[in-house]
Amino acid sequence: MRSVTYSMNVSLDGYIVGPDGRFDWTAPDEELLRFVNDEYRDVDVQLLGRRLYETMLYWETAGRDPSLGDTMRAWAALWNPLPKVVFSTTLSTVQGAAARLASGGLAEEIARLRAEPGEGRISLGGATLAAEAAALDLIDEYRARVCPVLVGGGTPFFPRDDRRVNLERVETRAFASGVTYLHYRVVR
Repeated sequence: MRSVTYSMNVSLDGYIVGPDGRFDWTAPDEELLRFVNDEYRDVDVQLLGRRLYETMLYWETAGRDPSLGDTMRAWAALWNPLPKVVFSTTLSTVQGAAARLASGGLAEEIARLRAEPGEGRISLGGATLAAEAAALDLIDEYRARVCPVLVGGGTPFFPRDDRRVNLERVETRAFASGVTYLHYRVVR
């Protein structure tokens, strides 16, 4: 059965976006971007909330920009054909040949995707969507790329609830940029 993985960049104090709405501190260097590219090679589908979907629309055309380096073009080549399911209560359509609006609730979509044949992961992005998935106990793995910055508030990476979740470490890795990758599996 396919696993559901929540993976994003996060500040050391636990936020994916600062109180000013900025996330420019998450921009990966070449080493980290190559790592993310490798990580995405085993993703079969990406689930996104509306805000992350709108942010990632940039990549629909960015791969054609001749000023992008090879690693950025490789990311665009991975991202664009990746099937994407967008969860939104405000959008009526989505752009991109590989994107579609969710036809059901999060639990129903994940159950359907888990039942489909395939070995790759179901990747989940966006804090609001991840909070809903966590509350429904649908997340199997957390993969955080912890950036060396304190932003002091904003949108938290982890849902703020009273539920305890036990984790086992799968992998850690330190990057020259100061980013630390933390990969944990949920213990059920």
